[in-house]
Amino acid sequence: MNIYVCVGSSCHLKGSYDVIQLMKQELAAHHLEDKVNLSAAFCLGKCKDGVSVKINDEIICGVSKDNFNEFFEKHVFSHFS
Repeated sequence: MNIYVCVGSSCHLKGSYDVIQLMKQELAAHHLEDKVNLSAAFCLGKCKDGVSVKINDEIICGVSKDNFNEFFEKHVFSHFS
């Protein structure tokens, strides 16, 4: 699985680095570091919609530290359980 977290200006201001840190923590907690390639991306084109995360070919918008656990469970962890 390839995961790209946008770190463009808008997403940066909306907390993309918090999302990256949470992603690293959850990947480690679930022992998924070897199954997921986590990278930063510059502008996924959804600037008005909050932090954008691209998983393979799907873009999920509005990810934040407040909804991260729900996002991770639905879009990442569920693919491995």
